[in-house]
Amino acid sequence: MYLLTIRDGLQTRHIGPYATPADVAEQLDEVLATCGERAHWQIHELEAPLAGGCSVERPRPAPVDRSRGSRGVAAA
Repeated sequence: MYLLTIRDGLQTRHIGPYATPADVAEQLDEVLATCGERAHWQIHELEAPLAGGCSVERPRPAPVDRSRGSRGVAAA
């Protein structure tokens, strides 16, 4: 799947999804006709979603030992 991103001044528009880059190219002239002449565009390939969802393991911060005062020194 592909997504067309158009940056026109401070505005960013995301259009799609499209099945192929050729599908995006077919509509590019039509979409750019609604933009200013200095608009920039890009075609992005979308990644397939992960099989199990979005379960990314992130490292957890070390526990803080509050018994040593307010300095927050990590327990050894």
